[in-house]
Amino acid sequence: MISEGSSFIKGMVLGAVFCLLLSIMGSFSPIQPSSSDGEEEHHHHHVIAPSNKDMQKLTEAQMLELGQKVRVYCIIMVTPKILVYWAAANDTWAKHCDKTAYYSSESSKALESIDLQEQDEWTRIRKALTHAYENAGDLRWFFMARPTTFAIIENLKYLILDKDPTQPFYLGRSQNSGELDYVEYDSGIVFSYDALKRLMEVLKNEDLCPERGRALWKVSEEKQLAICLKYAGVFAENGEDAHGVTLFNSQSINTLITESIAQNPDKVLETCCSDMAISFSGMSPSQMQVMMYGVYRLRPYGHDFHDSMMFLPPKGSDND
Repeated sequence: MISEGSSFIKGMVLGAVFCLLLSIMGSFSPIQPSSSDGEEEHHHHHVIAPSNKDMQKLTEAQMLELGQKVRVYCIIMVTPKILVYWAAANDTWAKHCDKTAYYSSESSKALESIDLQEQDEWTRIRKALTHAYENAGDLRWFFMARPTTFAIIENLKYLILDKDPTQPFYLGRSQNSGELDYVEYDSGIVFSYDALKRLMEVLKNEDLCPERGRALWKVSEEKQLAICLKYAGVFAENGEDAHGVTLFNSQSINTLITESIAQNPDKVLETCCSDMAISFSGMSPSQMQVMMYGVYRLRPYGHDFHDSMMFLPPKGSDND
């Protein structure tokens, strides 16, 4: 009897400890905005570039005006230890941004950057987005990327050509984690001016969007950003072409082609990537140089390209 009573008491104690542990862990979990007022429906939707038919309806004057109106501020997050990637991005696709700023964890004498004096990635992202927002001038679109990302800025501009930056756009390659939709950091993230404006207000509220994580486990930067944006009423959107193929890729083009050859040898290009792809991730410096050659320099002699839109590079730029 004594043994049975002792076992019962031990069980009660262990159960109480287990419940207490669950309670503590729950209190440290990342804050998720609760659904209210009928917000349980799926907010994620798809952003598709304008069709060729829509573009053909515009006059040359209208197209020229649009081409000059869509301008992008590129936010490239760097650290001195990946200087070779930083230099490659600076020498290739970053030239095609209307304004490029490199945000570093510490000062570097090799390349010009904005020293955030911060090692924590999430805190650096907060500081970088705040600085970009405050120094955007008349630019109304923002593209945040890692230095291992290769982006085709002209295709990005075409995607957002008919979008209103005074609306809360937050897009890229969207993914789902439970009830949270977020945009993958590796494939690049696009923000409208209004999306950042709303985010700036939420960043002031430590209860909704803490600068330092409070969870027992680490929440990824891309998910923490999505949580804060969700509180601001800004939801993740997937950028894709007219066929539903994603424009933002979280892998390198070499990996995508290799996988496509193995899985769909008869339709390698059709199943690999969109013709209007905007970004590829995990690119080496040499791969970036090859991409520059293929995207901007290689042309078959005797063929003319009749894209209806033309995006002019910034004045004084040495863009290809």
